[in-house]
Amino acid sequence: MTSLDLTVQESTRGLGIDLFGVADLASARTFVRAQGGEHVARFPRAVSIGTRLLDAVVDELHQHDNRSVIYAYRGLYNSVNANLERTGLLVAKKIQDLGFKAYPIPPAQTLDQTRLEGIISHKLTANLAGLGWIGKNCLLITPEFGPRVRLATILTDAPLTSGATMQNRCGECRQCVDICPAKAFTGIPWSPSETRDMRFKARLCKEYTDRRAELLGEGICGLCVYICPHGRRTR
Repeated sequence: MTSLDLTVQESTRGLGIDLFGVADLASARTFVRAQGGEHVARFPRAVSIGTRLLDAVVDELHQHDNRSVIYAYRGLYNSVNANLERTGLLVAKKIQDLGFKAYPIPPAQTLDQTRLEGIISHKLTANLAGLGWIGKNCLLITPEFGPRVRLATILTDAPLTSGATMQNRCGECRQCVDICPAKAFTGIPWSPSETRDMRFKARLCKEYTDRRAELLGEGICGLCVYICPHGRRTR
């Protein structure tokens, strides 16, 4: 790790960041361009940051129709997102102060309302940074916390040291596929050569959470986060 790497990582100290890595985006440039545009794809690297969710909140998500449980999860989700957005800005400012370009992408962003895609896939950048693998629930699964994390990305041209992708460790497990009430997951393992639709029917998930919002006042679900054995083992 270079002094530049240490300086950028140090800018997250004390800000609730549990995961930090750097992705080389060269292998994913075509995908990044198609999703976010040329102004996004022109950056050669990305800093990926993540924050662990609170187990005490996630562990109660099996109470799927309990308003107090799902509102607590929404509050946690929003609070972590807000902190990641602020931290992403601070990291970007630090990179700019060091003489390089930086373009922060907040954790919650939907660019395409039809395909329900953001400016960039935070899971992809985190995977390329070596922070985890993409599971059958189409979430980043980390060795430390499973999918119980939220992510943000800072695109940059700074010559930071990039990580290496991590081998998929889901094996034959289908717990996230089986528990999904929307039946949105196909169970097909992630492959960089296939589109997201092969693994995840985003529209089914959106329709289900919209119905929950009508019935309960809040549509957030989180069962695929709750059930993953990788996250539950780290409690």
